Amino acid sequence: MAELFGRRYTRAELLAHVGDISQIARAKPYRLVEGHEDGVAAIDVTTGGGLAFTVLPSRGMDISSASYNGRPLAWRSATSDQHPAYFEPEGRGWLRTFYGGLVLTCGLTWMGAACEDEGHPLGLHGRISHIPATGVHWEGTWEGDDYILTISGRMREAIVFGENIELHRRIRTRLGENRIFLHDTVRNMGYQRTPHMMLYHINIGFPVVSDHSRFIAPSITVTPRDADAEAGKEQYAQMQPPTPGYREKVYFHDLQPDAKGYVRTAIVNPDCDSGLGVYVTYPKRELPYFTEWKMMDQGTYVVGMEPGNALVLGRAAERAAGRLQFLDPGQECEYHLEIGVLTGEENIRRIEEAAAQAPRRIL
Repeated sequence: MAELFGRRYTRAELLAHVGDISQIARAKPYRLVEGHEDGVAAIDVTTGGGLAFTVLPSRGMDISSASYNGRPLAWRSATSDQHPAYFEPEGRGWLRTFYGGLVLTCGLTWMGAACEDEGHPLGLHGRISHIPATGVHWEGTWEGDDYILTISGRMREAIVFGENIELHRRIRTRLGENRIFLHDTVRNMGYQRTPHMMLYHINIGFPVVSDHSRFIAPSITVTPRDADAEAGKEQYAQMQPPTPGYREKVYFHDLQPDAKGYVRTAIVNPDCDSGLGVYVTYPKRELPYFTEWKMMDQGTYVVGMEPGNALVLGRAAERAAGRLQFLDPGQECEYHLEIGVLTGEENIRRIEEAAAQAPRRIL
């Protein structure tokens, strides 16, 4: 049953009150028409519970914008939702089309820092967020008294004489709820063993991020990436106000899973309304590494929660460290994430208490 507007409704009760369920919740497709965004296919989703978000089939089925009761959840950059034709794969050119967003996927055969791996020059974070989807499908269906909104599509990263790897993505949400379920299946469609790297760049911004905000995670260890992160590492979980000239700080977390093997991290602002936050939950066995990207500069004011199957040091470094994963011909792997809204002091306190059970150590 859907919980809406302070009470619970059966399917029959709810439909008796509306001409069509789209009055409350829907998935609405459209196409952007101006500037660098011209031609980008988009799907707006509203759940009826206050959550609204936009899926971009033209950009790897990623989630660009998101809000809760009019409060933005995701950080948005100045680049806008650019058409994938503007992608610059060399070096740090990826940043020219990095719109931020609630979920921006990095991979599929490499992600992380630009590098040269076995003679192949690789730019920042891979191609997948610039690959348009095929077989795009959106629908709303009743499952008993629950109304489920589903968006799905396929992206293939392929080159002659090289990789042929496909991502099938399904995004689901439920009427009246304020959480998103993302299910990815990655399959090697080719005939050679292929490197596989995957990172979910979950970018949280103002007002969830403010100088009152904090990052919550069941961290066993917290490791600064470099000298910039080493400075002030004790404040990795506490946010600051927008700071001119701030240099990004990146921390690697080893997270303690719960009894079912899941980890949960969150960014919360206890002073926004009665408390507002965004959490992500997933099985650690699927995404064993976690990166915190803390950027407190003016304009680039964002904290990234980034689960991945490797660290973000670049494919060459991950290969050398033994963290690089591979897919054999026909082999596939799956990833499951739940991303949702936290509201109220009690919900924030519960996630903090759970995270506090981990024996945290800053290296």
